[in-house]
Amino acid sequence: MPRKGKSVTFDAMVKFFIKNYQLCTKKDIEKLITRLDRMEKLMKKTGAAPKSAPRKRKGAVPASDIVADIVNSAPGEITFAEIMEKTEFPEKKLRNVIFRLTSSKRIRAQERGVYIKA
Repeated sequence: MPRKGKSVTFDAMVKFFIKNYQLCTKKDIEKLITRLDRMEKLMKKTGAAPKSAPRKRKGAVPASDIVADIVNSAPGEITFAEIMEKTEFPEKKLRNVIFRLTSSKRIRAQERGVYIKA
């Protein structure tokens, strides 16, 4: 019976496993250790960066506050179209905001599409 090919050496098999399964070699680990040592020395030499206090951001004004201010600052009644023109909100968003404001009694609906301060 003839042989089916060359026998694989142990070294070739080890290299195959290291390459295909991405295993670390001793040389790779030594390189990492030297890089870590250099970084640690650099950090000790320069010192740690000063910690700054977290910045406080101004929060965005809620849409309901904007609409309530517009309605309450109007001299009398204000229509839906006027509110939409001043705020430039999409119709769906504005309807939801007005619904919330009327439900919480921050504004009143005088008639359909006309609002006054509460």
